[in-house]
Amino acid sequence: MIIIPKAIHEDMISHAREGFPLEVCGILGGSDDTVTAIYRMTNTDASNEHFMMEPKEQFTVVKDMRAKGIAMLAIYHSHPETPARPSEEDIKLALTPDVSYVVSIRKRNTPDLLRYIA
Repeated sequence: MIIIPKAIHEDMISHAREGFPLEVCGILGGSDDTVTAIYRMTNTDASNEHFMMEPKEQFTVVKDMRAKGIAMLAIYHSHPETPARPSEEDIKLALTPDVSYVVSIRKRNTPDLLRYIA
């Protein structure tokens, strides 16, 4: 289980609201089980049904986390049109070991948060 501080949780919800009606995505970094950094990523698919992170941004995030001595703890994304639960596609694509996957917000004004580990 990971701990997501309130400020980071609120930032994820804000990100989802700002990106509505498209899915948004990002990376949560930290150490042990506590998130200390949020990295908003570009959804290159620009879709309301799925996401793909921009590879150059991912590389930059990994370099930044290494420089800060933190690790990737979670990947998050929003579901603007469906419940905040992992879709079949989410489960299939959850390939990074030891990383949590977070699905947030199902409707613009109704934040919901679900965490799962693939």
